[in-house]
Amino acid sequence: MATESPTQSTVMTTPGSWRPVIIGGIAIAIVGLVAMIAPFLTGVSLSLLLGGLLVVGGIVHLAQAFGVRGWRASVWQIVLAGVYGVAGIALLANPIVGLTTLTVLVIAFFVAEGVVEIGMGLRSRAHAGWGSLVASGILSLVLAGLLIAGLPGSLLWAVGLLFGINVFVTGATMIYVGMTNRRQIVAETEETVDEGAKPSV
Repeated sequence: MATESPTQSTVMTTPGSWRPVIIGGIAIAIVGLVAMIAPFLTGVSLSLLLGGLLVVGGIVHLAQAFGVRGWRASVWQIVLAGVYGVAGIALLANPIVGLTTLTVLVIAFFVAEGVVEIGMGLRSRAHAGWGSLVASGILSLVLAGLLIAGLPGSLLWAVGLLFGINVFVTGATMIYVGMTNRRQIVAETEETVDEGAKPSV
């Protein structure tokens, strides 16, 4: 009875692992394209989303105020609920003004994402596609620098445009990594088949 080699087992357990990566990358890239086409609406939408999240956070803190022990802890939870609620309502009432705050958050997001992607890429140099992660991280840092340089005149469009570009590049990177993994799996499968076809001595 023929025994299955370790290489065959590894290949057969991961033949479709690249599909979710490519599908997710395509979806993310489409979102990035839409954001680039309508950068002002994207910025306003992000501001409204932030406002909604802050309001929800305020409600959560208010609910926690009635569940903690001690009046001091309750007071702090009520104070946090008030801060979250006021900030969220302010953003929902005037999302354009909220773009200033959102710009700072987007800059922080770009910086954090850039550092993380560069670190992930450098740590995974043994795997295919690590260079694209490093390039995506560098681009995120560059976008953060451009956003800082464009303040304050670019507030109405820069946030949405740069966010869209960053999301699109992230999606394209996922597509590239998925395609690279697919080619690698196909190559390993073909190599395994060729080895299995050789006559044993």
